Amino acid sequence: MSVDLMPNRYRPGEADIDPRDAELIARRDAVLGASYRLQYRKPVHFVRGEGMWLYDPDGRPYLDFYNNVPSLGHCHPEVNAAMAAQAGLISANTRYLEPQLVDYAERLVATFPQELDRVVFTCTGSESNDLALRIAKLASGNEGVIVSSYAYHGTSAAVAAVSPNLGAAVQLSPSVRLVSLPGPAGVPAAQAAEFFEAQVRAAITDLDRRGIGVAALLIDSIFSSDGVWVDPPGFIAGGVASVREAGGLFIADEVQPGFGRTGAHLWGFERHGIAPDLATLGKPMGNGFPIGAVVGRHAPMDRFGRTARYSNTFAGNTIGIATADAVLTVLQRDRIPQNALAMGARLDAGLVELAGRRPGLLAWRHAGLFFGIDIGLDGMAPAERRVMALNIVNALRDDGVLISATGANEDTLKVRPPLVCEASHVDRFLQALGDALAAAAP
Repeated sequence: MSVDLMPNRYRPGEADIDPRDAELIARRDAVLGASYRLQYRKPVHFVRGEGMWLYDPDGRPYLDFYNNVPSLGHCHPEVNAAMAAQAGLISANTRYLEPQLVDYAERLVATFPQELDRVVFTCTGSESNDLALRIAKLASGNEGVIVSSYAYHGTSAAVAAVSPNLGAAVQLSPSVRLVSLPGPAGVPAAQAAEFFEAQVRAAITDLDRRGIGVAALLIDSIFSSDGVWVDPPGFIAGGVASVREAGGLFIADEVQPGFGRTGAHLWGFERHGIAPDLATLGKPMGNGFPIGAVVGRHAPMDRFGRTARYSNTFAGNTIGIATADAVLTVLQRDRIPQNALAMGARLDAGLVELAGRRPGLLAWRHAGLFFGIDIGLDGMAPAERRVMALNIVNALRDDGVLISATGANEDTLKVRPPLVCEASHVDRFLQALGDALAAAAP
C-alpha cells in the first residue's frame, strides 16, 4: 500500500486548473524527478514577492503566513542590496583571508551563551545537522542519536536516517531511538519533565545494552514537526542532563525556531534555560539565500577539527556572509524578535476570541510567531480531523492566505509568518481563518 507523504498536495483532476498553469504542470512533470510535489490541491504560481505578500501572474496578492525562510519578508531591500553589492565584488571561499567572514562570525557567536564560542559555516540546515552529528559522534565515541517521535532534521542520508517525519519508506538508522513528547502523550505539565527524562533514559539504556552508546540528543527546540509542542519551558532539562551523563552531546536544531522566531529570545533553546553543546542554523539566516552554520563549544569543535576534514566550497562564501550579516543587522536594529512577541500575543488573543464564536479550534500552542493550532470537533476520529485541517488549509489558500499543516496526524495548522508581520496582517489571517472554519464546521 502506498503512503501519501504529502497529503496537502496537488493531484491531477482534483481541481480546475488554469490552462496556463496546466501546461506548466505538464512540462514540470515531464522533466522533474517524481519526488517533487506541488503544495495545495490547487497549486499556486508566484512571480514576485514583497514583504508579507506573494503575487501571482495576474497580480493577485497572497498573504504569506507560512514561510519562515524570508524571516524579514520577501525581497527585503536592505538584504538584497547587500547580496547584490557583494556579488558585484567577489564570491570567494573560507580558504582565503576575508575580514567580513570574521566580523560576522564574531557578531553571530556573540548572540549565543558565552560557552558557545566557535562557528563552522554550511549551506543548508541539512548540512548543519549532518555536520553536528559528525562532531557529536567523534567527540563522544558513540553512534546513538535520540530524536523526538516525528522529528524532521533534513534531507542528507545521515539526517534523513534520524528523521521519522519522512515516512516509513525512509529507513531510520539502527542507532537512532525515538522518544515521545509529553504534550502529544497527554502528560500534564507538572509531570512533563519527569516523563521526558524517563523516555530519554530508557533510550540511553537500550543504546548502551546494544553496545552503541549515545552520541547526541538532537531536538528541534520548538518540536515543530511533532505539532509545535513548546511548553512547559525547561521540560527537556532532565533529558539533556541524562545524555551528558552518558557521554553524549545536546544538539539544538535552530533551523526553524532560531533568529527571533520565538519572540522573547533569539534562539529557541533559550526558552528552556539550557545552553546546548552544538546549535544548528539554516533557512532564515540568509532570508532566502542558502547559508547555515553550526555554533558550538570549542572542545568538541576543536577535537573534530584536529582529527577530521570538513571542506565545503560554498559554505561561508562571501555573498552568503554579506547577506547573513545584513539579516542580523536588521534583526537587531529593528527589534524584530520583539515584534514577533507582540504579534504572537495579538494572534493568540484573536484565537481566543475566534474560538468563542466558531467551533473547530481544539487547542493551540505558540512561542512568538510560531503557532500550532489543533483542528477538529468533539467526537471526531483522527482521520476526520485530518481532512478538516487540510480543508481549512486549502480554503485559506483560495482566500489568498498561505499556511500548512503539521503533526503526526496532519491535523495541526502550522502558522509561522515572516517576522515583519504587522497587526493588519494578523487581523487578515484571523478573518480568513474564521471564514474557513465557518465553511468547514457550519
